[in-house]
Amino acid sequence: MRVASAAAALLLSAATASAQPAAPGPTLSQVRQRGTLACGIPPGVPGFGAQAADGTWQGLEVDICRAIAAAVLGDAQRARFTPLSSQARFPALQQGQVDVLTRAVTWTQSRDTQLGFNFGPVTFYDGQGFLTRRANISRAQDLQGSAICTFSGSTSEANLADWARANRVTYTAVLVSEPAAMRTAYEEGRCAAMSTDASQLVGILTTLRNPAEHQVLPDRISKEPLAPVVRHGDEQWTEVVRWTVFALIEAEELGVTSGNAEAMLASDNPAIRRLLGANGDHGPMMGLDARWAFNAIRQVGNYGEIFERNLGAGSPIGLARGVNDQWTRGGLMYAPPIR
Repeated sequence: MRVASAAAALLLSAATASAQPAAPGPTLSQVRQRGTLACGIPPGVPGFGAQAADGTWQGLEVDICRAIAAAVLGDAQRARFTPLSSQARFPALQQGQVDVLTRAVTWTQSRDTQLGFNFGPVTFYDGQGFLTRRANISRAQDLQGSAICTFSGSTSEANLADWARANRVTYTAVLVSEPAAMRTAYEEGRCAAMSTDASQLVGILTTLRNPAEHQVLPDRISKEPLAPVVRHGDEQWTEVVRWTVFALIEAEELGVTSGNAEAMLASDNPAIRRLLGANGDHGPMMGLDARWAFNAIRQVGNYGEIFERNLGAGSPIGLARGVNDQWTRGGLMYAPPIR
């Protein structure tokens, strides 16, 4: 009996200790002291990170940054954006120029273990494809002997080489650093095709002169799980980024939106009450306010709202949800419970 009582007391003590507000770690402290969240985003990729005519940044990865800012600082407008090329993104994070990369970064084993980074949850499941002119091309193998534009130092460059080797396709790589340079090289005829994440290609297609003359081929030559990235060594900051993304995904599953979040505070559903901070101390566990997820959802929207606004059927990109739909509808978006 004494042993059982001692074990119960130990478990209660551990549970009580874990419920205490966490002290801010180095990154959270820096962000709060600065008063802004510094995010590395794509350098002009429609649907993911691009500037509108009025100079404001728009896109799925821009909105992920805003959601993190709302969770951490209580205000989505305190997000600050730095567009970064494939070559510049990792040094910028390593050197502390940005707090998080929300731009398209493929989660790979070597990046996870060798570069000193931690990856958050996948925010977009993608695959590498090809954009070409419609004339005489119906599949990727038709590009035999062609010049193909891709991003230098990226997984796209490595995937293209692997695919060509496996399929005995010869090609000339035209390496560029960012989407605008790729589009220019393609339009000037320096490459017969562009190859990178298919979602980016769909966005680039909308910016070409006479888009109807071009196509994104159905071929997919890789898996590209795109996720936010933070520096290794600050586990609290990893948790903040990770659970903010999960909160956006969970909110969609539970039917919590930017429009009804306030009313949902009175919900009888325990999962919704925990998500929005009406019950529990899940924000303080990470050093955040109890309303961390509420602020992100109310100010930016749940994952489905973010997707539809930037990439969905009503946007210029017009992508179907596909594998980026909720698991309850046959997709891969699935969040662990907040409890």
